[in-house]
Amino acid sequence: MLQTRAKILYNKKVGPRYYRLALGAAGVARESRPGQFVQIRVDDAFEPLLRRPFSIHRVKGGVLEVLYEAVGQASEILAKKKPGKYLEIIGPLGNGFSLDSNSHVSLLVAGGIGVAPLVFLAEKIARRNKKAIILLGARDKKDILCQKDFQDLGFGVKISTDNGSRGFKGRITELLRQQLTTNCQSQKPVIYACGPRPMLREVTRLSRKFKIPAWISLEEHMACGLGACLGCVVETKSGYQRVCKEGPVFQAPEIIWENKSPKGGP
Repeated sequence: MLQTRAKILYNKKVGPRYYRLALGAAGVARESRPGQFVQIRVDDAFEPLLRRPFSIHRVKGGVLEVLYEAVGQASEILAKKKPGKYLEIIGPLGNGFSLDSNSHVSLLVAGGIGVAPLVFLAEKIARRNKKAIILLGARDKKDILCQKDFQDLGFGVKISTDNGSRGFKGRITELLRQQLTTNCQSQKPVIYACGPRPMLREVTRLSRKFKIPAWISLEEHMACGLGACLGCVVETKSGYQRVCKEGPVFQAPEIIWENKSPKGGP
């Protein structure tokens, strides 16, 4: 883990409210693994006081990319930052995805901005000359992100939208169920997923039903990002775990979904 001031190289708008931020942070980039995140202080002013967590979207040499949605005070401030400015960051933080699998094909399942850590993961899979199928879900066709990034890696992409404006009409987990039912039983698949909690809960159920290993990246509110405040704990079969420290990536069967963790920690 490193703390550094990183220079903004670009901060491009890539959708209605989505941005791709590139930071010159060679040390952090060098140590980063898919599924990890960085904590960014978006401004030197008193508000917002706390750093905000952002998934590591991609690493290219000494450049670290973050894909984010401008919703809320901190991300809206970040969206206004110009190239040449500096941001204080800490990272890489948390545990990433495990690629130690004998599976023949990886199923990458993204719900909305949950696609952010999966491009980095897909690049690692491609370098190992392994197969992957990408499932992208969103509310509307305007919210589909990174399709070309995955296709440029040679991976097939399947899309679902809640309103049917593009691809399959319905939830991305329904598309996943179809994929598992019709195509993947003989291919020893493994699932990697990131998105809203209800989506991940259903991914977990499907992985259990089809007896397929699954790794999920949880999206929880984090305060410190370092495991000290216990503000992001979730209940697991091994007791309460910190999303920022033991996660954000967990093996899906480890998560207990029936109860939200009590406010204030275990």
